[in-house]
Amino acid sequence: MKGMIHVYTGDGKGKTTAALGLALRAYGAGLRVVIFQFVKGQIYNEIKAIREFLPAIIIKQFGRKCFIRSEPELEDIRLAQEGLKEAKRAVADGQYDLIILDEANIAIYFKLFTADELLELIHSKPEGVELVITGRKADPKILAAADLVTEMKEIKHYYQKGIPARPGIEY
Repeated sequence: MKGMIHVYTGDGKGKTTAALGLALRAYGAGLRVVIFQFVKGQIYNEIKAIREFLPAIIIKQFGRKCFIRSEPELEDIRLAQEGLKEAKRAVADGQYDLIILDEANIAIYFKLFTADELLELIHSKPEGVELVITGRKADPKILAAADLVTEMKEIKHYYQKGIPARPGIEY
């Protein structure tokens, strides 16, 4: 099976959720799955569930706290660079059938690594590896390299009414 490159981007809710749904589908079909999360370091409920019930799906986080409303620190850059190197090794060694780079687009936007660095990984992908890249503000070069691009568009969101993120729904 020829592996494709997916990009899930946009300002709407559901990019990571879509990627995790694909991970679940792939796992059910017997595919080997790894998820690299950039920017995120918190233990979200979906991470807890995967680790408890689907330990064969590997999750590696390369983030600390959320800095989206501030500036990343040197440690944030170091962690993202480390994650990208590890993701490149995972692509090269052929151990996984599905590789998810969650929030890689936002990592580029915040200059934790460059679009060209991610393109190196994309272009080194073996033919049978499926690659998913998520996050808002996808770089045009990443969009051009993709086989599938889905934009999540926010039409209406209860955040606008002041309703905070809810456990089990947003995290």
